[in-house]
Amino acid sequence: MSMFTTRPEIQGTFGVVTSTHWIASAVGMRMLELGGNAFDAAVATGLVLQVVEPHLNGPAGDLPVVLHSAATGRTDVICGQGSAPAGATIEHYRGEGLSLIPGDGLLATVIPGAFDAWMLMLRDYGTLPLRTVLEPAIHYAEAGHPILPRVSATIAGLADFFRQEWPTSHATWLPGGNVPEARALFRNPVLAKTWTRLLAQAETRQGREAQIEGARDCFYRGFIAESIVSFLKDAEVRDGSGEKHKGVLSGDDLASWQATVETPLTYDYHDWTLAKTGPWGQGPVLLQSLALLKGFDIAKLDPTGPEFVHLVTEAMKLAYADREAYYGDPAFIDVPMEHLLSDAYNDARRKLIGDKAAFDLVPGVVPGFEEQVKAMMAVIDKAGISPTGVYEPTMAHLSEKRGDTVHLDVIDRWGNMVAATPSGGWLQSSPIIPDLGFCLNSRAQMFWLEPGLPGSLMPGKRPRTTLTPSIAFHEGRPTLAFGTPGGDQQDQWQLSLFLRLAHHGLNLQEAIDLPLFHTTHFPGSFYPRQRQPGHLMVEESIGAETLAALRERGHKVEAAPEWSIGRLTAAKREPDGLLKAGATPRLMQAYAIGR
Repeated sequence: MSMFTTRPEIQGTFGVVTSTHWIASAVGMRMLELGGNAFDAAVATGLVLQVVEPHLNGPAGDLPVVLHSAATGRTDVICGQGSAPAGATIEHYRGEGLSLIPGDGLLATVIPGAFDAWMLMLRDYGTLPLRTVLEPAIHYAEAGHPILPRVSATIAGLADFFRQEWPTSHATWLPGGNVPEARALFRNPVLAKTWTRLLAQAETRQGREAQIEGARDCFYRGFIAESIVSFLKDAEVRDGSGEKHKGVLSGDDLASWQATVETPLTYDYHDWTLAKTGPWGQGPVLLQSLALLKGFDIAKLDPTGPEFVHLVTEAMKLAYADREAYYGDPAFIDVPMEHLLSDAYNDARRKLIGDKAAFDLVPGVVPGFEEQVKAMMAVIDKAGISPTGVYEPTMAHLSEKRGDTVHLDVIDRWGNMVAATPSGGWLQSSPIIPDLGFCLNSRAQMFWLEPGLPGSLMPGKRPRTTLTPSIAFHEGRPTLAFGTPGGDQQDQWQLSLFLRLAHHGLNLQEAIDLPLFHTTHFPGSFYPRQRQPGHLMVEESIGAETLAALRERGHKVEAAPEWSIGRLTAAKREPDGLLKAGATPRLMQAYAIGR
């Protein structure tokens, strides 16, 4: 007998779209109905998510995509993670009196990457015209959308700061000086005008691809870039350091940057193969966790029992320790991924997983990297212990409200598949650029200001992002697209979801609905970069007996309210072409659509 689920697993043969907001999912489905493919649908969905979840992503944010093309048989990664500006040097930031890059403000900005990545996917993989995929975002910015209660609460928490320090943000998010009422229509007419102007300029060119190129030029070399540079010329704003700083992003930085297409990093786990970004993102920690867990009989474990939670948590502690010690932009540093995923390495590491919770952060030993690991551990020790178990992009100096991320998955009738995790450019990130209707990102906070580390700040280097979409193959067939918002928790929640799907015969919605958990044992990727050894947050719906058993094993368990952890979505294609999708009920926003 099938277990109860909060909503049905969507099934069909035409197409499925799932995302963290119901309007965005509906827009993506509309693209499929118009004859577009999964890539067209993903772009339209992503552009609308910028409008309806502005506290979680924006036009000047970041974007990694893992996709599979049915036409070519290729699986690719699109990297829309912008790099550090030419003026972003350790010397400059240290000269500004900083030891850590603040979690907000203008010094936290890298080159905006999301828009170019969306346009690259539309041009090279999609079929629909630019106007078709952009018009829904223009509509919801201009005509309005029901503002989410969490967006309203975020704005309320920042109202005084915006009024005093970021007046352009105050004008945008508190029209008439008032906090927008939850679920009331909210409009961003300036953003609508920006996209309308971009579309008009792009359409002066002839042909679909030329118009998409025109849009890219508008953003990075045209009027949008000019507005960004003009704003930064005089802007000096207060950030998380408590002081005012000017930004270093320049017109040359914008004009010279483009999104790229890369080969994914993959790992074989039993009869599955998972595809992730390279180590410029945290995605390989999911692969490392699977390499460790491959030595245990996960199928025999209760997927909500204490043994399952303990083993998964301890494997993640080891994998995330390696993230800190080794991951970074491979264009700038040597990342020993082959060694980290090797059987010999993981056979040795697996022996560190015992019956009790670990409290030490223990990176593995890779020959030739000893001094790097030693230096990294010294920096981690200096950052200190976190007083909280919540690891998301936090602007604690401004408000208790936190930034985060969005996610979408699409599979079409032809078997094209997209998993994308847009983020950055939150309304909390930095002041609104007044004639554009959006703000810059704050991804540079993931760099360290000490030289010689894998994540040291350097011009042109990508920050080691937390954004980490997934595609999985079963017996060689592209089968699953999945992901979640959640900063450092993204691969932790995805790991539980994948294991429950791969080993326990659950459908997508059943696996998504099961209680979730994560650890903050390792340093957070966001300011102030601290850790909480042995901490384990678990939804209380997992049951009192499981919570007690985990405490007996030594875990510092923090019981979270039920339905409060994670925002997973997933889509699946069966061998016969049947398509399925699911979305989390948590926060009452995500939705799966299909037929």
